[in-house]
Amino acid sequence: MGLLIIVFLMFLLFCMIFILSISIYNKFQVYIIRINEAENNIDSVLRKRFDLLNKSIEVIKANTKVDGDVLKSVENLKSKKLSNFDLDRKLYDCLKEYSKYKEEYPKLKNNESFVKIDVELSESEAEIVAFRKYYNDIITDYNKMVKSFPSNLTAIVFGFKSKLYFDGKDMSDDDIYDFKL
Repeated sequence: MGLLIIVFLMFLLFCMIFILSISIYNKFQVYIIRINEAENNIDSVLRKRFDLLNKSIEVIKANTKVDGDVLKSVENLKSKKLSNFDLDRKLYDCLKEYSKYKEEYPKLKNNESFVKIDVELSESEAEIVAFRKYYNDIITDYNKMVKSFPSNLTAIVFGFKSKLYFDGKDMSDDDIYDFKL
């Protein structure tokens, strides 16, 4: 009778551990889905920004007397395979160049197409900031689960690893130049 009770208690303990593991695994899956959703939203806004900057090239060329290439950095991005982290950084460089044209050529501010592109770029900035914050908030919660007990055991079993924040800073390496200013 005592052996039967011990076997029953072991079985009960095993079932509780199994249910806890399934619950934690499902929580990881929810975070992964939310992370993928946030990445897709960020990707969509980055593509929109790229397209807008690309459209602005023709408008700038048509309304200014610029010799040479306009927004050459945008055209260089077409042929590169970049992560969203890198594309975001490169697009910020392109936006700086775009802003210089906007400041140097006040005539552009009177062009309807340019103004429309400028407004959409401003709106996209608000979107990307919101999506970055959402992504980073989810990553914070996910990384807490990866590193805290007992969910870290499930993370080890299923190979869940800590993820980087959207700004791409890797705090575990010695590269001090990965900080975006």
